[in-house]
Amino acid sequence: MKITHVRIYPLSIPLLEPIKMSGETISLAQTVILQLEDSSGRFGWGEASVAPLMTGETLESLVASVKYLASNVKNFVWNNPDDFATQFNKILYANSSAKSCIEMALLDLYTQKNELPLWRYLQNKRGFKSTFKPKPLPILRMLGGSFDKEISDAKKLRSEGYRHWKIKVGLLPIDEDLIRVEALSDLLSGDTISVDANGAMTLDDAIRFCLSSSTKKLSFVEQLIPATDSTLSFSKLKEKSPIPIGLDESIHGFEEIEQFISAKALDGISLKLIKTGGALEALRCARLLEKKGLKLNLACKVAETSVSAAATAALGFAMNGADWGFSMSNQYLKFDICALPLKAQSGHIDCDHLGPTGLGVEPDPYRLKEALAKDFSLIEY
Repeated sequence: MKITHVRIYPLSIPLLEPIKMSGETISLAQTVILQLEDSSGRFGWGEASVAPLMTGETLESLVASVKYLASNVKNFVWNNPDDFATQFNKILYANSSAKSCIEMALLDLYTQKNELPLWRYLQNKRGFKSTFKPKPLPILRMLGGSFDKEISDAKKLRSEGYRHWKIKVGLLPIDEDLIRVEALSDLLSGDTISVDANGAMTLDDAIRFCLSSSTKKLSFVEQLIPATDSTLSFSKLKEKSPIPIGLDESIHGFEEIEQFISAKALDGISLKLIKTGGALEALRCARLLEKKGLKLNLACKVAETSVSAAATAALGFAMNGADWGFSMSNQYLKFDICALPLKAQSGHIDCDHLGPTGLGVEPDPYRLKEALAKDFSLIEY
């Protein structure tokens, strides 16, 4: 498989409303869309999102690293996905987001060429028979904003079939967060309910939070304390907490998962392709979690388009589910760049929502040009 043409689209897409997290407020989704064309005229698509506090990438640096990697892809023949990571590392050190973007586009081409969907290819790598159809993925919805809005949104979304939730905490004093969490947990009783502090709490506050009667209905808590805290702090939190402990910003790959497992410091993780360097390494991580009996939350960075959502969903279908839900963040965009964006039905997404080969989605050229970030332009060669 030989690459003949490259197009890079630096995008900036407004969100339906700003998303507030400890440390940052996101009102624009800044992401890079990559199109690779092979010698047979097929198009493969990839995406990686800006995440300064997670991967260290700004739009400028992400565009530069994707451009650098993509400028070298024409020098290789891409026939074996098992060799992709090795070839990437011969070109560029680190830069997991850019490598995920390139890998996604190459896997899209590879699975189109072999006339199978990406999720089926990943499923086969996991060792499942190709006739096995995976179960639908439950979509996790984020709750934030004013308390009245959270209650209103929860009622509306629950009537549409959603049963997996993430409540953002850490922006308010802990006692106010506990009041919110208890009220929302009572409203959504019986569902899979989580909170995410994005590392905003101290260890003492995190332990107090988990021991409070207000949090007894939570299914898990995510990244309560900073990723910079010691592994020992996470071990203490897990030891004290009656609620399962999930990690996000602390985990970037297989070795870190092994480290936290050895320290008995987690019950599950939030897995993002931009952190692992792509779907193949993410599959390896997910299989480790499965082997160890740990939980999986699949997530796109706020907020990626249907391109990244399709690749992340493919991983979920390959694993036949995600206990802690799938955070499909294109649902927070004012518009998607795909003519047929991925959408939940009754709170779930099914593999039949994707096309029959490759990623199963395709961006619309007009929407791509409309979404180009200010002071950026299409890069092609």
